[in-house]
Amino acid sequence: MADTNYDVLVIGSGPGGYVAAIRAAQLGLKTACAEGRETLGGTCLNVGCIPSKAMLHASELYEEAHSGALKKFGINIEGATLDLDQMHAEKAKAVTELTGGIAFLFKKNKVDWLKGYATFESANSVKVGGQTITAKNIIIATGSSVTPLPGVAVDNDAKIIVDSTGALALPKVPDHLVVIGGGVIGLELGSVWKRLGARVTVVEFLDQILPGMDEEVRTESAKLFKKQGFDFRLGTKVTGATVANGKATLTVESSKGGAAETIEADAVLVAIGRRPNTEGLALDKAGLAVNAKGQVDTDHDFRTSVPGIWAIGDVITGPMLAHKAEDEGLACAENIAGQTGIVNHAVIPSVVYTMPEIAGVGLTEEAAKALGEIKVGKFPFAANSRAKTNRDTDGFVKIIADAKSDRVLGVWIISSLAGTLIAEACIAMEFGATSEDIAYTCHAHPTHAEAIKEAAMAVRGKAIHI
Repeated sequence: MADTNYDVLVIGSGPGGYVAAIRAAQLGLKTACAEGRETLGGTCLNVGCIPSKAMLHASELYEEAHSGALKKFGINIEGATLDLDQMHAEKAKAVTELTGGIAFLFKKNKVDWLKGYATFESANSVKVGGQTITAKNIIIATGSSVTPLPGVAVDNDAKIIVDSTGALALPKVPDHLVVIGGGVIGLELGSVWKRLGARVTVVEFLDQILPGMDEEVRTESAKLFKKQGFDFRLGTKVTGATVANGKATLTVESSKGGAAETIEADAVLVAIGRRPNTEGLALDKAGLAVNAKGQVDTDHDFRTSVPGIWAIGDVITGPMLAHKAEDEGLACAENIAGQTGIVNHAVIPSVVYTMPEIAGVGLTEEAAKALGEIKVGKFPFAANSRAKTNRDTDGFVKIIADAKSDRVLGVWIISSLAGTLIAEACIAMEFGATSEDIAYTCHAHPTHAEAIKEAAMAVRGKAIHI
């Protein structure tokens, strides 16, 4: 006999899980959420998006104050020093506030928090903390974890070879940090420690950083990072690592094969990607299996092959992004309640929170070209009045449109404000806008956003300020 019965049980309280639970409760469904971590919010709030952004922001402020970058504005700061312990404390405070906020929202919306990790016992029951819980609908929202690299053992406690969690809690600034992986996480966390004084080497298996992004954006971003002092070892694979006397020694060679060499570092960040958290769920007892990528297959409405079991977020296909999981959580809860929950997976933005930020939505130029004839409009921030006023001129806006219909297919931005600016592109694309629609929309002056208008005008050769 089960101890408790629910209309909806969500497994996992990350951005997808907690949103799904709250929305289901709002829709009048008796809802519970199983979470084994001591705090709600999953990887994102506890050891991912939120603490990393806190460290990115703090490190930007430190670099501005310490480097003398503000002198050109008449602001002279002498003797600025780093208090790393206080930086970590402020990061922890932000995490506590936000995870506590979810706990409050659970209480407000009458979502039961079942403390413990859930494992399936059947298609409609799971065991959580020694209790058997049944539910008419179960949503798998267990997120993802760091992909291990064979030959390179992560030990976050030792603080030498670490993953993203360990890299957010280094007790001192390493003299030399080696980042294995030139993707989003590696570049963001590498940026943190670079600003705080570390020498940073990025080792990437591919011949370019930021796989999956627009080629022109990848190339320009690499130039900007090199200008900041990053050392890139592209087309290089790490074949092993040893730790001795408080340092790590990596063995590397060309991705295509060749002579091995070594790189010594005070700290190593392994950031080669993430994998779905599906192990330990006992999915077989529910009649489910994972695909070749370790994901749970679903239909358009997030139903699995087993009636009453749903899945969202990092455990299903698509980019492993918190906002994608949130939207899927909302839609899944609405579908369970008999409403129509929809996620437009063609309009999901991605952002790299370096300085400058890098953001994109929709198709890359390469992918769009493969589908048909296109037109591309570009506008550099070097020609944007607000960016010039702020001495913040790195980057550009790039708009890709169908040559015949003029419908916007993709937008890519490199800018200090790219993560915020990309929202305009998302709204435009969600409404099926053409480049002309954006071009004829009045943008406030002087703002960085005017670069989007000018890029849209450039699609048809009508840009004014270049």
